[in-house]
Amino acid sequence: MPSFVNVEKCDGCKALDKTACQYICPNDLMVLDKEKMKAYNREPEMCWECYNCVKICPTQAVDVRGYADFVPMGASVVPLRSTDSIMWTVKFRSGQVKRFKFPIRTTAEGQADPLGGFNTDPSLDGPVLYTEPDSLGCAVWTK
Repeated sequence: MPSFVNVEKCDGCKALDKTACQYICPNDLMVLDKEKMKAYNREPEMCWECYNCVKICPTQAVDVRGYADFVPMGASVVPLRSTDSIMWTVKFRSGQVKRFKFPIRTTAEGQADPLGGFNTDPSLDGPVLYTEPDSLGCAVWTK
């Protein structure tokens, strides 16, 4: 379900150089049209469908085109982000509405601990995985 921008809702994040969707897109597909001050997906066929742009958009201007097996014709999928969760609202053609709520990461950007709090020797010489002795609570194995 590649993303697309609803130009009526998009305000270009009132950006001077980069919009939120440009900043977050891992494939660098989102672009700001400087004349119209609207964002757009320059290559929808290359979209990874990670939905980062959909989730981060402050005006909910980024939407997704649904696949027939997930979102039948005439349905819509709308994300609503809060400080601790994201709620996906799926509205079916029949009028039925389903909502799915998921927590979002609360670790500040750049503050994630790559070792998960385990103090391990970064040696890859042994038969165990990098954090295995500490994370499993067992003694260190040796050759």
